Amino acid sequence: MNLAPHPFTLRQLQYAVAVADTLSFHRAAARCRVSQPSLSAQLAQLEGALGVQLFERDRRRVLPTAAGLQLIERARRILVEADDLIEESRRVGDPLAGTLRIGVIPTISPYLLPHLTPVLRERYPKLATLWIEDKTDVLVRRLAAGELDAAILALEADVGHVDHEVIAPDAFVLATPPGHPLGSSRKPATLAELKGTKVLLLDDGHCFRDQALSFCEKAGTEELEFRATSLPTLAQMVASGAGITLLPVLALDAEARPAGLRTRRFIDPAPHRTIALVWRPRSPLAGPLRQLAAAMRAAYPHERAGAQPATPPRPRRSRGRRAAR
Repeated sequence: MNLAPHPFTLRQLQYAVAVADTLSFHRAAARCRVSQPSLSAQLAQLEGALGVQLFERDRRRVLPTAAGLQLIERARRILVEADDLIEESRRVGDPLAGTLRIGVIPTISPYLLPHLTPVLRERYPKLATLWIEDKTDVLVRRLAAGELDAAILALEADVGHVDHEVIAPDAFVLATPPGHPLGSSRKPATLAELKGTKVLLLDDGHCFRDQALSFCEKAGTEELEFRATSLPTLAQMVASGAGITLLPVLALDAEARPAGLRTRRFIDPAPHRTIALVWRPRSPLAGPLRQLAAAMRAAYPHERAGAQPATPPRPRRSRGRRAAR
């Protein structure tokens, strides 16, 4: 281990990352709450210590150099590790006290959080949870950058290199408008039945779209040009007779039943997603996050894991958990 004093500081690394993010010395100084001359001087010292020019500067723009891009990415990782060190020391006494920043994707958050938050509040009264809703790729980037402590995602999506605990599987079911021939049967749906049908899906960027599209392509369906921005819009478009779709079981109570849609399970192996709590490898919060995931599993609405025709209502029966996507 090198015990000699380092020729730069963490604060100087923060300045470099801020300039790379904003491509402006002025905006970077404002973000770091220092004067621009002070920031420029500190960056000059950092470049001198490293022996590398990090940025190209002129009156109109600031751009990272090729060498600067590599070193700034390394600086980001160092800063994340430094933040983790501070967080670990702060939570030594009570790891589930304070605030946790947890991302969650839009096709999960409105259907799962109402079940999770009361349980977490009761079980961990000292814990404040800040939920951040966004699409998978954004949450994965923010998690890697240290802007989030964890995220609730579908493992079938591209979530990068993360540690995780599974919360629950979530099956996809066939959803049709009232009167549609595919909605009349009580038997599980097959791929052959979907061939040539017109299917509505979510817009690009939703991992649920990618998962549903992969299944529909195997069935030989025809995707309609309209793409919904949310599951509520998707359900309403199906209810209007525009086409059929796939919906996650988790969303059925909120979307399919109020819209009067009919739903059918698929034969095994059924399309599904695996809902999980993920976090950075080597995160100091790994232990507490595993505890949190266990509480989330206990709070998950498992009784909704069996799809039923939404119209007319049928007697409620426990069908157990099914493998889901």
